Amino acid sequence: MKVIVTGVCGFIGYNLVNYLLKKKITVYGIDNIDDYYSTKYKKERLKYLKKNKKFKFLKVDISKSKSLESRIKKINFDQIIHLAAQPGVRYSFINPRKYINSNVNGFFNILEIARKFNVKKIIYGSSSSVYGDTNKFPITEKDNLKPISTYSLTKKLNEELASMYSKLYNLNLVGLRFFTVYGECGRPDMFLFKFLKSCIQKKSFQLYNGGDHYRDFTYVGDVIHIIWRLMNKKTTKKNEIFNISAGSSLKLRSIINEIEKYIELPKLIKVGFQRGDVKKTHGSNKKIKKFLKKKTFTNYKDGIKKTTRWYFENYKKFYL
Repeated sequence: MKVIVTGVCGFIGYNLVNYLLKKKITVYGIDNIDDYYSTKYKKERLKYLKKNKKFKFLKVDISKSKSLESRIKKINFDQIIHLAAQPGVRYSFINPRKYINSNVNGFFNILEIARKFNVKKIIYGSSSSVYGDTNKFPITEKDNLKPISTYSLTKKLNEELASMYSKLYNLNLVGLRFFTVYGECGRPDMFLFKFLKSCIQKKSFQLYNGGDHYRDFTYVGDVIHIIWRLMNKKTTKKNEIFNISAGSSLKLRSIINEIEKYIELPKLIKVGFQRGDVKKTHGSNKKIKKFLKKKTFTNYKDGIKKTTRWYFENYKKFYL
């Protein structure tokens, strides 16, 4: 099997490619090495991936349709795993154009590639943010979508484009609504890694909404395993959507208390609710568990232990 993975220098993309290479899959990795966060970190990831002969890297911006097509038209690949996107809800209020260019135009270009080259399957990353701020839990795939930021709107538009292309061009698409994915090699702008950095540096940490947030923390190892299973399983519909969630909602304070087992906590400063945030996420994972016959997800205590240990070992290399 030969696959194209976009966003290979990103958090989920990097973890996925590592997994696929261990499975002896040939991977053509695409990334533009954007500077939203440290390019040094991304280049370190890429340097490691390039050690494997089954990995081929293509530096290309997916929002540039001509350069994207010219780079991959000669590759005889089977599937596209599309994980490249401009992340970050809060940053989308500062630079919304970047989200339209990367997330909407970029995804449109991926769909055009799939249409022109008759790609067998496209698995793409969506987000739990498409549900917006709701009071009904757990959230199911049938619930209404109410995006409240440019970022979440781009993800909703992606799903609508996928639905249209599946009908018009008979494409097989699978959308994954990720719920607060965490784990090894995480982004430095994410809560968990910002908090761990404050712990090590013994600097005060701003706790939004006083830590009174609830999130469905989903371990990256579970996410990668699910993507692998979906790559090798036929879907019953041409356009399918799955929540990718642990199926439980934890208060941020629970995560902080778990981290305290391994390191002294920094001074916590309570600050207000941030624009674009939602107070709680809690996704139903019944659909994906039934489809893949997946019984369990990683317990958050085990996941935090693995993540914290990895961070301590790699802090100087990646996060200074």
